[in-house]
Amino acid sequence: MKSIIIAAPHSGSGKTTITLGIMECLRKRGLKIAPFKVGPDFIDPGYHKLVTGKPSINLDGWMCSADFVRSTFTLHSEWADMTIIEGVMGLFDGIGESVNDGSTAQIARITGAPVVLVVDAKSMAGSAAPLVKGFAEFDTQVNLAAVIFNNVGSENHANLLKKAMATEVPKIKVLGCIGRDEKLHIPSRHLGLLTAEEHPLSPKFLQHLSETIEECLDVNFLCRLSEISCNPKLKHGKENIPFLPQKSNSKSKRIPIAVARDEAFCFIYEDNLRLLQEAGGEIIEFSPLSDATLPHNIGGIYLPGGYPEIFTSTLAANVSMKESIAEAIEKNMPVYAECGGFIYLTKGIMDDGGSMHDLVGVFPVAAHMLHRRKALGYKEIVTERDSILGKAGLKARGHEFHYSEITPVPHSLETLYRVCKQGTDLGSEGFSYKNCLASYIHLHFGSCSGLAAGFVESCEKFK
Repeated sequence: MKSIIIAAPHSGSGKTTITLGIMECLRKRGLKIAPFKVGPDFIDPGYHKLVTGKPSINLDGWMCSADFVRSTFTLHSEWADMTIIEGVMGLFDGIGESVNDGSTAQIARITGAPVVLVVDAKSMAGSAAPLVKGFAEFDTQVNLAAVIFNNVGSENHANLLKKAMATEVPKIKVLGCIGRDEKLHIPSRHLGLLTAEEHPLSPKFLQHLSETIEECLDVNFLCRLSEISCNPKLKHGKENIPFLPQKSNSKSKRIPIAVARDEAFCFIYEDNLRLLQEAGGEIIEFSPLSDATLPHNIGGIYLPGGYPEIFTSTLAANVSMKESIAEAIEKNMPVYAECGGFIYLTKGIMDDGGSMHDLVGVFPVAAHMLHRRKALGYKEIVTERDSILGKAGLKARGHEFHYSEITPVPHSLETLYRVCKQGTDLGSEGFSYKNCLASYIHLHFGSCSGLAAGFVESCEKFK
């Protein structure tokens, strides 16, 4: 399998921009690119899809098993000429102090893909060589094969970097040096870059980015490098992939599930949708921003996360959609909502002045945006009773990252989850009303084989 991983010593090195540039450059050469993102990130995959035209798949070694990572990587790569995996944070940054769980290095071991390290060379010259050498020798199971220097100040600066590498780390190929360029800046906010839905990259930006990659990097060597992926556990062919059992392939017998997909609700693991489909669901996309009502004849609703707070006025003004969702919930339709989707189902979002924009109002709490991060990190949940996700006792993993909090929860509001983080019990979460389940946690359905099947079964029973 032809694949590479774009990693970095730390966040902010420029790996997302360079990853997008390489994807665009190879796309222009006529290659079909399969994009992937390490970790629970939703924003970078949106840009991957914008450039390649294909959904970007999250690979996470903490939320999901190594077998699941291998199988989904194989499945989503088999049609492509080349796969490009963008790393998360620093190469060896995992959950807590671990370099094994949730890190880019873990995915490199599982997939066997060679690593290209993006080093921010600003204010650095000869010191770049021991930095790269340390990363290359830290774990022999990770094949650090090449380096890209970013934010290089001048041609002389580039020569210093190359000479230091040739002297101290000759086995690591320097693919090239990219100069400082404000034209390659992508706007950001507290959760990272602006989403691709809000800030689609212009043709002019992509043209300049791909030209920079072609001019500065040895793209031909990069393509040859991708051919050395060598994990014997990775095999082509669907017979090697442990999928959930599928129901009838007849479209008429599939269970339609409405999934919110627009600028306000764009944070979703693509594998969650795949697993729902493999369990017998049919994904029907809709927009709470612009559609008047829910799609007809559905069996359930999935409200993913996103930025509802950015579009509060529009969401609040779409009264017919709010009423349509509230009516479906009152009729006991299975509804699963996470983070932004949960906020949408509350009474509303309060601004700093105390005014509130009314939302669906199923849950008797309100959300308030904070200036500091409220929660960040991996979470593990156990369901304490039967629910729309299946029988009690299901264990699943996910991620939480938000800048909002909700007003005090009434004692009458039931919870489904028992939540823990790295062995510490965090109490109850997963708020439920009738057949509606909402939580701040983005669960990865690949972390628990019963989740997708359980939800589809609940939707089928409702139908």
